[in-house]
Amino acid sequence: MNDEEKQRILAVRRFFAGEKPEAICSSLGRSRPWLYKWVGRHSGSGDAWFTSLSKSPACVANRTPAEIESIVKLVRLNLYNQDLFCGAQAILWELEDLGVSPLPSLRTINRILERNDLTHRRTGKYEPKGTPYPKLPALLPNQTHQMDLVGPCYLSGPIRFYGLNAIDTATSRPHFPSPEKTFWPEPGPSGYDWEYRTISRSITPCLSWAVRGIREQ
Repeated sequence: MNDEEKQRILAVRRFFAGEKPEAICSSLGRSRPWLYKWVGRHSGSGDAWFTSLSKSPACVANRTPAEIESIVKLVRLNLYNQDLFCGAQAILWELEDLGVSPLPSLRTINRILERNDLTHRRTGKYEPKGTPYPKLPALLPNQTHQMDLVGPCYLSGPIRFYGLNAIDTATSRPHFPSPEKTFWPEPGPSGYDWEYRTISRSITPCLSWAVRGIREQ
């Protein structure tokens, strides 16, 4: 019980003891409406009448449904456990892919994460999962190349994309052969203009799907 609550109790006791309201208010430095407020509260609010009531609205019309909040938390934990990006934008894209409706805004997702203490970042170094990968001989440069699709990655905008990375496994460096083995010099699929890239002939057939290339001259 704080000093303010003690003063309310004392004022009401003095009132019911027959002391004049003017004397009570003058000695406590309070107004008559303040005194009558707590006298009325004493009469109909139970044993905790002297405590302050919450000023928050009893019903929030635009509050996020509990089901949507639960889905946001589950999606965030799922992305986090898969070592993927798990910020508000990544969660929103995942909700879109799942067909969740209504979709919360980025600000709403951030508030849900803050309210449930889900804003911590990953700690510690990356630990390999131990997944076995096939190993091909790579004794000389340009003999064997390894290609991997990395993502999703994110840029401001927001833009979600995947990166196709290829390295020479003998030197662990990107491979850039002679210019006559280039591909993507023409507009790519769906009318997008690709930048010029160079890559070895051994990987070119792997990119035949949805990519227009030029045969080696």
